[in-house]
Amino acid sequence: MSTHPIEQIKRFKNDITRFMMMYKFALDQLETKIEILKEEFQYLHDYNPIEHTKSRLKSPESIMNKIGRKGCDFTFPSIKAHIKDIAGLRITCSFISDIYRIFDMLRNQRDLTIVEVKDYIENPKPNGYQSFHMIVEIPVYMSDRQEAVCVEIQIRTIAMDFWASLEHKIFYKYNEAVPARLLRELKEAADSATALDRKMERLHKEIESIKEEQAEDEVESFRRFIIDNQQFSIPGALLEMLGDGLETARIEEAAYEEAADGADASANVVAAAEANIEAVDEAAVAANIEAAAEAAYRKK
Repeated sequence: MSTHPIEQIKRFKNDITRFMMMYKFALDQLETKIEILKEEFQYLHDYNPIEHTKSRLKSPESIMNKIGRKGCDFTFPSIKAHIKDIAGLRITCSFISDIYRIFDMLRNQRDLTIVEVKDYIENPKPNGYQSFHMIVEIPVYMSDRQEAVCVEIQIRTIAMDFWASLEHKIFYKYNEAVPARLLRELKEAADSATALDRKMERLHKEIESIKEEQAEDEVESFRRFIIDNQQFSIPGALLEMLGDGLETARIEEAAYEEAADGADASANVVAAAEANIEAVDEAAVAANIEAAAEAAYRKK
């Protein structure tokens, strides 16, 4: 007995909804992971390599069009196997070195599998496009199963992102039939963006070098002191002794605070006991007075 068309439509709607949710959940997990890495890096290095992120899901219509162009079956397993960019995450950085730093951080995540890497920074496209692309596989736990879901990650600088956005708008406006003059100007703009990125990278490295020198100077100044216009160095052994002394002082202070807390607790117990004794004494006195009054009343 064949299924009613309405039931088939409902089932297909339910299947495609769950299919798309699977990719949404993969994006959610990846964005959370990126946020954690960003905060940790900021804490450890006092620097954030990520300017901003942007995620997107392909529409079912776009997925169907791509499947049609590829000549694949219109089934969910076929879509999952042949289209790796249904879910996409774009990470924008300030400097080129940040791109590879983020790549290394993601590569070290045990629950992420790197499926594919395309480095369009080392090998730009003929039109000037530059970006770092990677396909990762992330486990998604549904209510009835676990799925390994692919997500495309694009990592690029602000200049690369600006150029790519402009190029996309021009191709969309001209329906991909862009005049040769504009193509040449786009390539020139890409070269200018590359030169800007390289210059900013050099400035960034110079600033980082200055910071490192200042940090070394601060450490060295800590090791020296001046008396009567004469400069002296604190011996390393003395610094070690001071360090041990500071650690001992911290331990003693902690022990003192613990003992003080214990003393306070003991004092509270004693005070409570004394209060209980006073309450018992007052009750006994009251009982004696009441007994004496009753005896006097009986004598009458």
